[in-house]
Amino acid sequence: MGIFNKADILLPSEKVDLKKWSVIACDQYTSQPKYWEEVKNIVGTAPSTLKIVFPEVYLSEGEERIFAINAEMNNYLESGIFKEYKNILIFVERTQSDGRVRRGILGTVDLEEYDFSKSSKSLIRATEGTVLERIPPRVKIRENAPLELPHILILMNDEKDEIIKKPEGSEKLYDFELMQNGGNIKGYKIEDGQADKIIEKINEAAKSARGNLLFAVGDGNHSLATAKTCWENVKKTLSAEEIKSHPARFCLVEIENIHQNAIQFEPIHRVVFGENPEKVIDELKAFYPETSEKENGGVHIKYVFGDKEGDLYIKNSGYLLAVGALQNFLDSRDFKIDYIHGDSTARALAKEENNIAFLLPKPDKNDLFDGVIKDGALPRKTFSMGEADDKRFYVEAKKIK
Repeated sequence: MGIFNKADILLPSEKVDLKKWSVIACDQYTSQPKYWEEVKNIVGTAPSTLKIVFPEVYLSEGEERIFAINAEMNNYLESGIFKEYKNILIFVERTQSDGRVRRGILGTVDLEEYDFSKSSKSLIRATEGTVLERIPPRVKIRENAPLELPHILILMNDEKDEIIKKPEGSEKLYDFELMQNGGNIKGYKIEDGQADKIIEKINEAAKSARGNLLFAVGDGNHSLATAKTCWENVKKTLSAEEIKSHPARFCLVEIENIHQNAIQFEPIHRVVFGENPEKVIDELKAFYPETSEKENGGVHIKYVFGDKEGDLYIKNSGYLLAVGALQNFLDSRDFKIDYIHGDSTARALAKEENNIAFLLPKPDKNDLFDGVIKDGALPRKTFSMGEADDKRFYVEAKKIK
């Protein structure tokens, strides 16, 4: 087995309405329950990934929902909802809401080649700091699940754009419009020699990867860290021979080339809930005494609350990035915080009484690999790959039991 491998991939059978089946990654719209209520209305009683993932907006429902998810996974497996495609890759073509087309290849990564610690030198690395407290709740969701559904997007630094291409003559497996302004998604089967050629190119790239970094996690850092944690737990119960091929060792992901024009990095904003906004700003200024509302050479963030908007320049914070300085301050307080994709969403939340949004500048995607090689994992929630609507939707699944 190499770092990237073919998989036995499950897709819904022909009797399933794919638009109702496929929903956006579970970590989106966490402060907008209306979005997920609309998803529920669209899905109704139809088979759907909504019923076998745990949208984080509903995390307060706890173990009762986890039991229901696992039961529904087993029900789908037993009732013929899925069709299994053995030993394949899938070429994914996603037309985003902005019309740009993003290309990826779905397969599995070997979790033995992944380490999410900040000082990691592994071939697969986290791009943002992993919050260890966020892992145990996710482990509870995964540890007894018979299936995994991928929303993890992993980036390659393929400057010549030679690897992630659709082989000629590939059979189309699906082609449908995604709900809720999600655009269109197509999937093509890659098998046999065509798949082997792609895997061979990736293995060759691994040998010469700058800084020994082949894959950087673009989206789904905590999901991959959860898969790794669960694998380490499972591994303790296995023989040396079983470890080589156990399905939990291999995590289903989509790999994409960072140099695609369709991949745009967007900031992830912070919204503080239930606090006097002016008091929050005063506390930030006290935390960083050289903060000014006029340009002073420091890192720049905007704040918005109600009808007010302003600028803050934080000087001598000890952080090269504005997100690092802001997060350091927020971590020092017991605020209720959410991480928001999209300016308009953050601004809408900031209109509500006793909320304040901090808007961060757009990061440069070309700095990502060098930044991770040099500094290790970046501050958590540093960037988002595109707007919220362009996140990965659940379509495929893989057995992990």
